[in-house]
Amino acid sequence: MSLEQTNKQLVKSFWEAFSAGDQQRVLDAMADSATWWISGTMPISGTYDKAAFAKLLAGISDAMTGPIVITPSAYTAEGERVAVEAESMVKTRTDKVYNNLYHFLFIVRNGKITAVKEYLDTVHAQAVLCS
Repeated sequence: MSLEQTNKQLVKSFWEAFSAGDQQRVLDAMADSATWWISGTMPISGTYDKAAFAKLLAGISDAMTGPIVITPSAYTAEGERVAVEAESMVKTRTDKVYNNLYHFLFIVRNGKITAVKEYLDTVHAQAVLCS
């Protein structure tokens, strides 16, 4: 398997674990030094180290009726970079529907995710997740 295929498979497995609510498997796919950046100016925007990302995941999960299901629609891989277009779906405990569109850029090195950039509809995320 090529480097690109291996990296793409790791990212696919990451989304399968994420959508199943398997936070330990999600974190295991990430390097200890990994960062996760969320676009915008929302309260949840910014750069998270792995420990802070784990807390963010737990907090968001607590606000939902189940795991956020992320459905990728396209992958593009080149070297250590894997780009993903995706859509999310979940219902919040306050009976709102969180259905967002994303572009993620993953950096994979030595079989681990080392960085992610998350671009999304921040107006929708602010209204549903941060209100």
